[in-house]
Amino acid sequence: MDLTGKRIVVTGGAGFLGRHVVEKLKARGCTDIIVPRRIDCDLTRETHVERLYQSFQPQIVIHLAAVVGGIGANRENPGKFLYDNLMMGALLIEHGRRAGLEKMVTVGTICAYPKFTPVPFKEDELWNGYPEETNAPYGLAKKMLLVQSQAYRQQYGMNAIYLLPVNLYGPFDNFDLDSSHVIPALIRKCIEAERRGDKEIVCWGDGSPTREFLYVEDCAEAIVLATAAYDGAEPVNLGTGFEISIRDLAELIAKLTGFSGKLTWDASKPNGQPRRCLDTSRAREYFGFEARTQFEEGLQKTISWFRTKGLRTED
Repeated sequence: MDLTGKRIVVTGGAGFLGRHVVEKLKARGCTDIIVPRRIDCDLTRETHVERLYQSFQPQIVIHLAAVVGGIGANRENPGKFLYDNLMMGALLIEHGRRAGLEKMVTVGTICAYPKFTPVPFKEDELWNGYPEETNAPYGLAKKMLLVQSQAYRQQYGMNAIYLLPVNLYGPFDNFDLDSSHVIPALIRKCIEAERRGDKEIVCWGDGSPTREFLYVEDCAEAIVLATAAYDGAEPVNLGTGFEISIRDLAELIAKLTGFSGKLTWDASKPNGQPRRCLDTSRAREYFGFEARTQFEEGLQKTISWFRTKGLRTED
């Protein structure tokens, strides 16, 4: 599909991932891009979704909007995370079908995978168990959008694809310690501790779980590639195939930020899923995506952005 000349709605297009997707689309020559804002368009309300399609008549929808957060936020808001994420996606797909949408691109979450998925995670393992408990409501809400996409393709011939990005990081991430994910939380903790002269920071869990991380600009490129080139029913992982333990991650971020104090682990806090690392062969085969940004390089870019821009925002 040639994306130039297409009218494209990017939900969540002003957010962390969305702003990078919009820039990648513009770099491809796309000029008719609509970014609905929550203040005007609440995607959990059917009348607002109907109005979105009627007003803008998009040919492509890239659905990135989500209610997300780290382990703490998921534990405190399981009902909201389930309802809001399910309703946004379900309404967008249904009304896209009614409007004759040319393509629906839904971005899911690695939290949809079962808690004890064999590593590396293959897309065929999605239904072989229950997700990790702390973020299961969010993960299951997102996974139902895969079911809806496949069902609508089967019954209505809707061109709906589903992508599964691993944990993202990079500039414009959420650095709020009450709701952020592990990388921005550790970066902020280390930089603020170093500025204050603190001798210790406390990290959640025991540091043993492993995670895979994808630089946000690489993920944006993968989404645009898939929008243009992938038309299949199967879900597709987006990642790097590289995993690191949370303990090693914390030590690396401490080194890169210049924090020389002690890292203390609070084992009374949950670890989350034991391991996360994706098989990324399907993305490479189906639409030629391979991550370009090396992990330490991406961390350095993220730390630099937070020092120059993020700290001013937080202050």
